[in-house]
Amino acid sequence: MAIERVGIVGAGQMGNGIAHVFALAGYEVLLTDVSGDALEAATALIDRNLERQVSRDLISAAAKTAAMDRIGTTITLTDLGQTDLIIEAATERETIKTAIFEDLVPHLKPDTILTSNTSSISITRLASRTDRPEKFMGFHFMNPVPIMQLVELIRGIATDEATFKTCQDVVEKLGKTSTASEDFPAFIVNRILMPMINEAIYTLYEGVGSVKSIDTSLKLGANHPMGPLELADFIGLDTCLAIMNVLHDGLADTKYRPCPLLTKYVEAGWLGRKTERGFYDYRGETPVPTR
Repeated sequence: MAIERVGIVGAGQMGNGIAHVFALAGYEVLLTDVSGDALEAATALIDRNLERQVSRDLISAAAKTAAMDRIGTTITLTDLGQTDLIIEAATERETIKTAIFEDLVPHLKPDTILTSNTSSISITRLASRTDRPEKFMGFHFMNPVPIMQLVELIRGIATDEATFKTCQDVVEKLGKTSTASEDFPAFIVNRILMPMINEAIYTLYEGVGSVKSIDTSLKLGANHPMGPLELADFIGLDTCLAIMNVLHDGLADTKYRPCPLLTKYVEAGWLGRKTERGFYDYRGETPVPTR
């Protein structure tokens, strides 16, 4: 089917980035969130990020204006009912995601494709809470969405080939690259990445190295652009913990047990950059290790 109008649920870090790239690629975008303030903040951030692209000669001023004109916002979830493709990008909690899909289903067109930007939750299980598991799949963007090239496409057990091919074509139109993943806990990227981050936290927890030593070692010793603790702060420690819990519960292997120090930081509300404290304190001019 032809995709022209895209609905995006959630105006946070991932949702506004997804809206940005879809609008720039020529799609009509309707962005929804429970908070009107969040929608205003998201729209302002998209405008700033597009302007940054203009200043770097990555896009024209006319392209920026056209993209902003394609973005609409609403606090009413059911307004997304007439879109062709819906991408859920809400908080990484299964109860919230299933509630969103259950509220949406009665208002959808018969051929609307439902997708989730989840980084770890079972697509098959989410799809089972809808009336269209054959038209449901995982559409996992990487953060920050306008910069990162990869999109993981994840088929649930019932996802049909037409739905997969349609989403694959959409990714191509966005100018990004898709990979196909089977529907197992955390898919490909996070199945590999999160245990590495968790092990870096264990390395800190056990006193093998300091925050600075661990991050410097991986940046200079493994040529990583960011150290694992710095990356964890960027992703959000609550998200890291949620994914590790999905891996631990879903695969029943002790090697995926979340580090107690990660749990402690989340309990403290030190979630990384978004709360200004995590493994680094971001409240000053330069980040300072908190441990």
